[in-house]
Amino acid sequence: MKTVVAAALGECVHVAGVSNFLRLAEMAGWRTVFLGPAVPVEEVLAAARREKADLVGVSYRLTPETGERLLGLFAESASELHEQGVKFAFAGTPPVAERAEKLSGFFDRIFDGSESPEQVLAYLRGQPARDLSEQDFPQRTVDRILWKRPYPILRHHFGLPTMEATLADIGKIADAQALDLISLGTDQDAQENFFHPERQDPRRRGAGGVPVRSEQDFRALYAASRQGNFPMMRAYSGTDDFIKYAEVLTKTIYNAWCAIPLYWFNAMDGRGPWDLQGSIDEHQKVMAWYGERDIPVELNEPHHWGMRDAPDVVFVAAAFLSAYNAKAYGVRDYIAQLMFNSPPGLTDSMDLAKMLAVLELISPLADDTFRIWKQVRVGLLSHPLDPDAARGHLAASTYLQMALKPDILHIVGHTEAHHAATGDDVIEASKIVRRAIQNALGGPDMTQDPAVQARKQELVEETRLTLQAIQTLAEPGVQDPWADAATLAKSVTAGVMDAPQLQNNKFGRGLLRTRIVNGACVAVNEAGKPINERERLSEYLK
Repeated sequence: MKTVVAAALGECVHVAGVSNFLRLAEMAGWRTVFLGPAVPVEEVLAAARREKADLVGVSYRLTPETGERLLGLFAESASELHEQGVKFAFAGTPPVAERAEKLSGFFDRIFDGSESPEQVLAYLRGQPARDLSEQDFPQRTVDRILWKRPYPILRHHFGLPTMEATLADIGKIADAQALDLISLGTDQDAQENFFHPERQDPRRRGAGGVPVRSEQDFRALYAASRQGNFPMMRAYSGTDDFIKYAEVLTKTIYNAWCAIPLYWFNAMDGRGPWDLQGSIDEHQKVMAWYGERDIPVELNEPHHWGMRDAPDVVFVAAAFLSAYNAKAYGVRDYIAQLMFNSPPGLTDSMDLAKMLAVLELISPLADDTFRIWKQVRVGLLSHPLDPDAARGHLAASTYLQMALKPDILHIVGHTEAHHAATGDDVIEASKIVRRAIQNALGGPDMTQDPAVQARKQELVEETRLTLQAIQTLAEPGVQDPWADAATLAKSVTAGVMDAPQLQNNKFGRGLLRTRIVNGACVAVNEAGKPINERERLSEYLK
């Protein structure tokens, strides 16, 4: 175990930064020795010799001119240790850090306070201070998650209406080290008609994202990200020609993980040509394809029900079916997406309870062949239009999400209610989220609130009734109803899986009514009175 000795130097008494640095060092596996505030030069060096330090960290946050003289004396006095291979790091205000830069490379790393905790942690784990390359940043999802702990890896959906603007801003995002993964937002023709130019409509080019039209376009977007912290890249799995599209994504942008729904992105929601049962079957094949190649899979499924005002129990059931199908079709690393604020009227405590219910139901599926990684995000429809209020919402929701100790945090930028995020918007949102994450680490355990636990247990019990109802829909001879495309499709057409916004839908029934009651989204009868799941299934499935 390597040893780091750290102190506030000279007459400086500000030690909060030193303490935080040593806390991060402990996370990175260092033995730490804290010398305290206002430590004379010789005492620091004596401790470094006594403790056989590999790294000495000093901080100074007072007058730059005084700091420059003190650091000069320190460098001169520490020359022998420096020649012996001991490394030195400095932290201070930007004006003092500028003076420290003049010491001809004495300090291995200089921090001016603008660095994120993740960047400091990366340094302590041996990432070089300068001239970073792709090899310094893990390029596979699970590796990057483990490398970055206890911080979640950050992603953001990004795609502008032109290739030129998207390429420029991907470079800007990567150079700013704002994200660990750029989730490409491609336009609808790219997702549905990539292999069918005859079906593409020039009038909707760039509608909803970047108009990718060739493999070379994908390669160019990936190349633009090869700088800064070399973020990984991925894109949604399209709505037609699924396996062919998966092959393109894998060989051009090295798709970090597959993102595909179970019930959606078809004729039911108008986003693809397939019918409900056919698309479920195709989605299951895509899961198997990625599973065979040991690429993680995310089912971006339950929030589609939440955004259509489905009750919490349907949301939780969809989350379980997603994980269940991923395992059934050979996925080894499953990314459970947990979108908060869907629908937006949920209170934080009831929202948290819903996510805990999801985790309690899917956790028993995990074993040596099936690992579950938690991904949290702000609700897509929940940001207020006012940009200042949206910034507050992004920070507050992020703090709440951290109660689940996520592996991945999907940033939904604060501008989404007004416009698709630009590169500058993504960078700003990343800064907001990073600060909220930093504040949340070490925060209170909100999951233990009695009201949260009670609602969680209620949802677990209710959802088991929903899942049992789906099993009863299976045709004779079906061995695994929860993984059978025909049974799953029937769960929608029969109304077990239902949402108010599926009214007048070709596949969904839309008979369900919901209201926010005591902060939870629940089913109600014609009189507006809440009903439990047994009553709902009895009333709507007569």
